Amino acid sequence: MLKDDLPKIRPETRLKVLFAVGGDGELSEPLEVGALSCDSVEQVKEKILNAFKAKFGFPYNTPLRDIHIGQFQDKRVPDRATVKVLSRKTHPPLSPQGSLKDDEDFSGKYFHLIDPDVDEDQRKNPERKKLKLKEVHLTKLLSTKVAVHSFVENLFRCIWGTPHCRAPLAVKYFFDFLDAQADSMKITDPDVLHIWKTNSLPLRFWVNILKNPQFVFDIQKTPQLDSCLTVIAQAFMDSFSLSETQLGKHAPTNKLLYAKDIPKFKQEVKAYYKQIRDQPPITDSEFKEFLQEESKKHENEFNESVALRELYKFIQRYFTEIKEKLNLNGAPSEMMEQLQHVKNSFDELKSCSWN
Repeated sequence: MLKDDLPKIRPETRLKVLFAVGGDGELSEPLEVGALSCDSVEQVKEKILNAFKAKFGFPYNTPLRDIHIGQFQDKRVPDRATVKVLSRKTHPPLSPQGSLKDDEDFSGKYFHLIDPDVDEDQRKNPERKKLKLKEVHLTKLLSTKVAVHSFVENLFRCIWGTPHCRAPLAVKYFFDFLDAQADSMKITDPDVLHIWKTNSLPLRFWVNILKNPQFVFDIQKTPQLDSCLTVIAQAFMDSFSLSETQLGKHAPTNKLLYAKDIPKFKQEVKAYYKQIRDQPPITDSEFKEFLQEESKKHENEFNESVALRELYKFIQRYFTEIKEKLNLNGAPSEMMEQLQHVKNSFDELKSCSWN
């Protein structure tokens, strides 16, 4: 291809874009957006919206069809032109389209995606039709699963992995607490401990994050993404299950997708729990130091008065039960005195305002 044959393209044009942010016509601060003279109106609109989302995030995402650019009427826009972006109040009218029946070449013959004889057979046997559609659907899902499988595996192994063969201090401390509770209650069934740990961390915390990534990331969860995340979250939950799932022709599709991977994941989960249990225990001083470091990281992010008020509500409601449990467990008398002192201090402040 010769250089002289290339179309002459004008350098990029910089647009000064103003967004309507109030009902009374208030405008936002201007954003600079690059556009080419050969861009269509839709392309310029898309570039403007991408610049807007990059600055303000997905919570302010607006569909392209709902945006009207009031001043952009021609593709040839001068450099540093001002563009005003407004939200449409009504949807544009549908373009008229003639019926196919008005076409003289239109035929009234009906066409089938499958042979009419097969269709008649499936009408008599609806269960066979249902299975056939499910098999076609499963094939497409499997091809999609292959494309994302490495990412899903890496995600799962990051969750139940132990960097440098050492679990986070909070996880180790809590799992040791559950082990100690099982010993004190003389529970020797390992499945009980497995269920305790699974219900306390993976199912209570991680599944919620897997199904709702918008809690952590600035993204928009569409219905299509939600259905995909539900399948991945189900595979995650099955990896921690102790029961063996019997899969047949009526099994849910999401169970069939990861049927071959679940046994391998289950072995990794058991190894994860065993590795944490085999780690050296954490001393109280180490854990106290860890909590102090975490508190310093977030010292300006919490309201201490609100936290103290919620603790007081809990102590006031369950004070008798807490004292009974402490007596049954042989708690030191100093701890009982400290608890009583805390309650008395709260009672004195009960009639005062919390600052």
